[in-house]
Amino acid sequence: MKLAIISFTERGSRLNAAITELLSRQGYGCESYTLSRYAKAYGLCALEIPLKEWTGQMFAAADAILFIGAAGIAVRSIAPYLENKTQDPAVVVMDEKGIFVISLLSGHIGGANELTGTLANLTGAIPVITTATDVNGRFAVDVFAKRNHLYIASMDYAKQISADVLDEKKIGFYSDFPVIGSIPEELEVWEEQQVFSGTNGICVSLQEQKRPFKQTLTLIPQIVSLGIGCKKGTEADKIEEKVQEALQTCGISLHCVEQIASISLKAQEAGLVEFAARHQLPFVTFEAEELQRVKGDFSDSAFVKTVTGAGNVCERSAALASGNGTLLLKKTAGDGVTVAAAVRDWSVDFE
Repeated sequence: MKLAIISFTERGSRLNAAITELLSRQGYGCESYTLSRYAKAYGLCALEIPLKEWTGQMFAAADAILFIGAAGIAVRSIAPYLENKTQDPAVVVMDEKGIFVISLLSGHIGGANELTGTLANLTGAIPVITTATDVNGRFAVDVFAKRNHLYIASMDYAKQISADVLDEKKIGFYSDFPVIGSIPEELEVWEEQQVFSGTNGICVSLQEQKRPFKQTLTLIPQIVSLGIGCKKGTEADKIEEKVQEALQTCGISLHCVEQIASISLKAQEAGLVEFAARHQLPFVTFEAEELQRVKGDFSDSAFVKTVTGAGNVCERSAALASGNGTLLLKKTAGDGVTVAAAVRDWSVDFE
């Protein structure tokens, strides 16, 4: 997690420096700022622009922001930049004596509650968390989704699920994947052929349109690797078009994709690079020899092997990127673009 920290007094800057060291040991990437008159003494970056401008930059660049000072300063600073809970970074406030640490914004999806707990454990501060499911010790669907790397298909339905949990209504639960751990008591497991007594339910599936309940919140695991091959100079828009068409044939969307893969010859292919960046997906490539060693039933071509050194680029790269997972979509080709998809082994984890 990339964390921006800001303090405003000497005592706060002393705490800032200590927290920066503690969190860095925990694997956080900290960028820590204070007023210029305290920066050198505590090894922090000097704040050289207005606070609201700094906050705007950190909203765009950081995963979380920690304000060491009054909560009012934080509220006024972040107010112009608030969008929604799926985009806003986590915002946490700690007083300069380190007595309280407050989860202020994006408690679940953004990770502010988790960061608040971490800071409390490291410093001895009293954590202040006000989200209703945490206060009541209830199942939180957005926390569950974040921990399992699940795309939430409808935030409106997620809010309704949370409301039903707090109203002590049973929530249906269906999964196309194995489940590890104990199912929370708020959930009622639904098997096909059974009748579910409630209305709202959660469905974990790659099929975004799957609707086992009257009102279904679909949670999509990001576990699919896309293998793509293309002619030199193919534009990103054309790749996008062909990928969308290919995925539609097996009823899945880009929301389940975790990475793009191809052969190393295409590592600098502008269209592929742009397509991956457009969807904020890692783009990995493999040498022809690596692809050729992958075992499986692939649609190999002698011509493609002559040109690239591998009998098939899209299927083999998808399979290799997924850890030799199952081919979900075999090669589809059109307009100089080939697409395949492989899914890695995965389970829903309630532990």
